[in-house]
Amino acid sequence: MRKQSATERTRTTFVSSPTGILTVLFVNSNDEDCVSLERILKSDWTVIASATISSALSVLREIKLPIVLFDAGLASGTWREMLEHTSRLPDPPLLIVTSRLADDYLWAEALNLGAWDVLAKPFDAEEVIRIVRSAWQHWQARHELHANPTVQRMAATGTRQMAATGT
Repeated sequence: MRKQSATERTRTTFVSSPTGILTVLFVNSNDEDCVSLERILKSDWTVIASATISSALSVLREIKLPIVLFDAGLASGTWREMLEHTSRLPDPPLLIVTSRLADDYLWAEALNLGAWDVLAKPFDAEEVIRIVRSAWQHWQARHELHANPTVQRMAATGTRQMAATGT
């Protein structure tokens, strides 16, 4: 049996936050990138690492996760393939593409095809936190709308719900 690399093992350090444990999946075959991401997100997030699309999809079938970061340089598949696979899930996560060659072309292509954003590597801590937090807020808002049909109807019609006064 082959020994798993560090990026194939699930990270199990859970960190509490005001809203509970927040987790992202990082599909990447570079241990240094994974360590860097874990270091940046350590105060608010748990990072589950996966080295292949196949193993990432296995994780996503077991655990409902809001965010997937995907390395555009992954040899075993592309972020486009990952986006296609995740879009078929009942509750698809938001995909953030990471790349050493993060240029305007990649950013435009990724956003046009449905990715949430693009992060340049090496990671800038403030940018990572800003983008992951933004994705999390969008994910949360999406679920609040689905959980509360009244809010969804009001958002669609542009109305507000007023408290009944009995008059």
